[in-house]
Amino acid sequence: MNRPSQKMLQPDGLESWLHPKQNPLIISGPCSAESHEQVMATARQLHDTGLVSAFRSGVWKPRTRPGAFEGHGERALQWLREVHQEFGFPIAVEVATPKHIEACLKAGIHILWIGARTSVNPFSVQELAEALKGVDIPVMVKNPLNPDLALWAGVIERFYINGIRKIAAVHRGFNTYEKSRFRNEPLWNIPIRLKSMFPELPVLCDPSHIAGRRSLLHEVAQQALLLDMDGLMIEAHHNPPEALTDAAQQLTPKNLVSLIQKLKIPVSPPLNPCMELEKLRSKIDEFDSQLINILAMRMQIVNEIAQYKKDCKMTVFQLRRWNTIIETRLQEGVQKGLSEQFLRSLLDLIHKESIELQSKIIT
Repeated sequence: MNRPSQKMLQPDGLESWLHPKQNPLIISGPCSAESHEQVMATARQLHDTGLVSAFRSGVWKPRTRPGAFEGHGERALQWLREVHQEFGFPIAVEVATPKHIEACLKAGIHILWIGARTSVNPFSVQELAEALKGVDIPVMVKNPLNPDLALWAGVIERFYINGIRKIAAVHRGFNTYEKSRFRNEPLWNIPIRLKSMFPELPVLCDPSHIAGRRSLLHEVAQQALLLDMDGLMIEAHHNPPEALTDAAQQLTPKNLVSLIQKLKIPVSPPLNPCMELEKLRSKIDEFDSQLINILAMRMQIVNEIAQYKKDCKMTVFQLRRWNTIIETRLQEGVQKGLSEQFLRSLLDLIHKESIELQSKIIT
């Protein structure tokens, strides 16, 4: 199997399989299809907003531990067919096995998405991609649970190789070992790098699974739009407190309208009238060049320090020196308006590179 190059992978744009009703594109619906009444009530209220381009809902919901609500399966697909027939929404459903795909195609489901727990397993992804060979249906690919850009890109490539051209990526955040106020850490640099790898690939954001609670949804959705993502996939339920899954992160359709109205929609670069932008970018380019030169000079000094440590039979890592660097650089940087978290991350990266460079020289 030949992996497509970045230039070769040119998925069809969203406009080829969705007709956005507004900017930004909104895909919405309940986390789970819990009952016929719940699905129809939510769809009716979302339809009345006039904002939603596609209706999403999970019908297979395997939970972390058995015994919780795991969805109604194929029976729920029939409810979703009724949603399409009555309100005209294209329907999106998560699939995890070839049997799921077969059932969805039989029920006339319009869009499939691959969940984070499936994206993490190349064997499962390959089976799904091969099951869709020759089928013209859109596929949305959520990022894997762990922050692995190559793994995410690999899922997209497997579907592309098997003939799927209507592909979109969905950023839903990542599980990390660090505690966070988010359910899943956004790690915005990863979807940005994916977009850089595949410029034609539509990238949507799932604020619901990043935030994990309603109070953070606006913040996450706004940041996604500022980073030029192509739309939002937001969970909505006609009665969120009674939801059987992910109740804390679902909005009512009415509150979804309020959320969208509060968003500041950035202007796309080709339409941006701000003529000063290029001047400011030129200044950024100059500063970046200076930063690179300074880092190169710093690493040259690190080379000399490594040689000295080698001659004096000293250890590479010097705890007291490192603590002094952290304390003084953080204090200076914070006084100049930089965030402590940013400074720590930057210093850690520089220190890691210094350690590796010194280790190579000494050994």
